[in-house]
Amino acid sequence: MKTLYFDCFSGISGDMVIGALLDAGGDPQKLVKELKKLRFEDEYELAWQKVVKNGITSTKFDVILKDEGNNHSDEYEHHHEHDHEHLHDNHEHTHDHHHDHEHEHIHTQGHSHSHGHNHHSHEHEHHNHDDGHHHHHSHRAYKDIVKMIKESELAPEVKEISLKIFKKIGEAEGLIHGLPLEKVHFHEVGAVDSIIDIVGAAILLHQLDITTVKSSSVPVGTGKIHIDHGIYPVPAPATLEILKGVPIEQSDIRFELTTPTGAGIISVLTDEFCSFPSMKVAAIGYGAGTKTFKDRPNVLRVIIGE
Repeated sequence: MKTLYFDCFSGISGDMVIGALLDAGGDPQKLVKELKKLRFEDEYELAWQKVVKNGITSTKFDVILKDEGNNHSDEYEHHHEHDHEHLHDNHEHTHDHHHDHEHEHIHTQGHSHSHGHNHHSHEHEHHNHDDGHHHHHSHRAYKDIVKMIKESELAPEVKEISLKIFKKIGEAEGLIHGLPLEKVHFHEVGAVDSIIDIVGAAILLHQLDITTVKSSSVPVGTGKIHIDHGIYPVPAPATLEILKGVPIEQSDIRFELTTPTGAGIISVLTDEFCSFPSMKVAAIGYGAGTKTFKDRPNVLRVIIGE
């Protein structure tokens, strides 16, 4: 029995999950190869690198959209978390440190916020549009994503986990926006990076042979975020909806620590929310978020053991 424990002391986003799983021993080349089974690799490139966050060496994972060369992977989602700095991501790698600043600019484009929550997601997309990329992605309907996953040659377990996470996020978005699941457009979630973060997490868990997933409670941050629909509270409505049933932890960081994609991954995968479990530790991984905080490392820690 291989157990994986998510230690989310700084929240969770899709890019942080992938970075942490790669850092704990996931094979990035296998990830790239498996993701090609979704047949949309002409839209993105993947980048990962070691960065130091407040003294902790961690892995920063980014999705760079080919059209613009902007990577936003993190952007959104994590983004959010990190405020969107992701955008910067554009700079993508930079990111890491990125200290956000850079990004920030980017966001400026506006998305930033946007992502913030996918829900808003949509909205953003538009913005992004600003930049343009989003065209396609922006409008991937929930049913298109389901079809893409089902028709791929991914392992059955990978398909099953990916579909469950998308359904969880899609239902939350639909509830917030008053739409049935089949009408939900994954602006945000359908965005290329959300597909990569969600399916990529399922691929890496399968590759690492994880049988049980446990997690700490999840800090969501505080404050407000700007999205296309206006100024929203943190956690964003869709994120909070996805986290029903999950223990949320109060946090004084004025930022969106947990993004909808991160919330979907943790809520679907976790068998038990608990303090650090008794286990013989075999591997540890740190996944970097986009944002850098003054007094604490913005990383997600995963511990794998028996």
